Amino acid sequence: MEAFSKAMNESDSRDIQERMEWLRSEIARHERLYRVNNAPEISDQAFDKLVRELADLEQDYPLFAHADSPTRKVGDDRSAGFLTVAHREPMQSLDNTYSRDELFQFDQRLRRLLDREALDYRVEPKIDGLAISLTYEDGVFIRAVTRGNGVEGDDVTANVRTIAAVPERLKGKDLPEQIEIRGEVYMGNEEFLRINAEREQAGKALYRNPRNLASGTLKLLDTAEVARRKLEIALYGIGHLQGAAFERQSDVHAALERWGLPVPSNAWSVTGIEATWEAIEALDELRATLPYPTDGAVIKLEDRAAQARAGSTSKAPRWAISYKFAAEQKETRLNTITIQVGRTGALTPVAELEPVLVAGSIVSRATLHNEDEIRRKDIREGDWVIIEKAGEVIPAVVRVLTDKRPPDSRAFDFAKRLETLGYEAERIEGQSAWRLKASDNPQRLQRQMEHFAGRQAMDIDGLGSEIIRQLIDRGLIRDLPDLYHLTQEQLLALDKFAEKSAANLAEAIEASRERDLWRLLHGLGIPHVGAQSAKDLARAFPDLDALAAAEASSLQAVDGIGPIMAESIHGWFEDEANQARLEALRKELRLKLPQPDSAAGDSDGPFAGKTLVVTGSLENFSRDEAKAAIEAAGGKVTGSVSSKTDFVVVGDSPGSKLAKAEKLGIQILDEAAFQAALEDKGKA
Repeated sequence: MEAFSKAMNESDSRDIQERMEWLRSEIARHERLYRVNNAPEISDQAFDKLVRELADLEQDYPLFAHADSPTRKVGDDRSAGFLTVAHREPMQSLDNTYSRDELFQFDQRLRRLLDREALDYRVEPKIDGLAISLTYEDGVFIRAVTRGNGVEGDDVTANVRTIAAVPERLKGKDLPEQIEIRGEVYMGNEEFLRINAEREQAGKALYRNPRNLASGTLKLLDTAEVARRKLEIALYGIGHLQGAAFERQSDVHAALERWGLPVPSNAWSVTGIEATWEAIEALDELRATLPYPTDGAVIKLEDRAAQARAGSTSKAPRWAISYKFAAEQKETRLNTITIQVGRTGALTPVAELEPVLVAGSIVSRATLHNEDEIRRKDIREGDWVIIEKAGEVIPAVVRVLTDKRPPDSRAFDFAKRLETLGYEAERIEGQSAWRLKASDNPQRLQRQMEHFAGRQAMDIDGLGSEIIRQLIDRGLIRDLPDLYHLTQEQLLALDKFAEKSAANLAEAIEASRERDLWRLLHGLGIPHVGAQSAKDLARAFPDLDALAAAEASSLQAVDGIGPIMAESIHGWFEDEANQARLEALRKELRLKLPQPDSAAGDSDGPFAGKTLVVTGSLENFSRDEAKAAIEAAGGKVTGSVSSKTDFVVVGDSPGSKLAKAEKLGIQILDEAAFQAALEDKGKA
């Protein structure tokens, strides 16, 4: 009744709904940055805090919870360019804890559920890489698939075959008829440092950490380059299994090792939670000596029958948990504070440090977030500081060692530093951030151009950071539209440019004039609008004029666009400077317009104006072919089932999407019915 009374308060209700909407949007954004872009902005702990806050709000205010909430599903690592393959058994993630007390509560819940005095556990290192599933049939390696969304993932077989430790055939006899073997692809610490040393010598940007490099490498389309980077793998569990059985988790470990597969070193089989905690502490002592990046321990029930009894949620097994270690911390000197300009003009302070090795990589810079953070921690130039890489992501200053502070130290004056740099900036009302007043700052333009030319935007091959810097420094571009006024002669005059490279870049710029509308929308850098949101907007409006004129309420009616994003989009198009830039771009571009939702209802296609979800493996269609067929028939394909879904096309091993569709009463089409609908002249 308490939660109901809270929800019935109109003012509180609106605030809570907006907070939950923001959390869903922010969690989804960080999921994409981590799993797809390999460029996380926050630590695992900060991310888990967002998820936990949303879960608590959903429990207190169930009326505002969404069936497809990120608290109820696995994140999605699928990328363009790979065939999607369904897992025979769902590939779930693990619940995380950073607390000894929460770990003991996990044990208490399991003992109560299973009616046991004490439980046997398996403790293994949590390798920080990319989850993978290898399929063997009668001992022969068939395919490798990433976790994806837990139900289906990317087929990365060709890249995994470059890993020397993956055998084409398992050793021994009496092998399972079919088995999905679960594990982690990772980059060893030594290989990570070797690659970064080569890049430093070549004057290239360094990779941030081993996990991101491993994930990005596994998703490369160039198998030869994957082989050069020497990925490694460790295997520790099983999904689908036919023709064999295991009683205990340690039996799985022994079988994998017997078959010639690499398994994690330093695993413990223990009885009781106290012994489990001792094993975790032992692993924490050892982790600095391990050859792979690890940020915690995985605790699993030994008894596989008990695992089955414990079951799982829609996202994670109840019989396993991940305990995250405290972030490694190091002491170093903060030499100076620089100001970094973002593509929206936001000004971010950065600590320039004496280089130090932290969590497997050299750290020479750390984010200071904003002016308030500097004041709160009283961070000054010349200070000795403690830094950490929580979750091996962006380094941050934890605290200042004031007892080592020089006597002539002075507090850092953010506004004065901006004045010294010649930046005309203002602090955003109600926020901690500063932003440039002018839009023509070279550093801001650099970031905007890098984003505009990126693969997920206008996809201008060859237009990298160094070339953009030269174009700006020489006054050849002062805004995005100037890119389309460049001549081949101007490009040829750039440093290290030959006739062929100039011609190739000119050709790439010319080709970008005819990109899809969604690519421009993403490339414009509208706050909160990612690639998928740009696609949704491009489908929902007949052209750019209609989108630019749309009110926030109309934008919010688009599936996937919440109130915060809608206000951001509306505000961007209302800005006069943005209008001028957009008008100049429109004169240069010949955008390809998709079949919009509003016009699709007038189409004669069988799926005109309908939204479909495809799940499972189809016999006569790849995932891309099914999507193309639906769009050609006037329909729209989305990745998740919701109340706005009209049909769900179901193949083999459909997973949780089928159950959700049945629960919502959505019409199900098997492959035969789907094919018949495509061939029909009328509406489905």
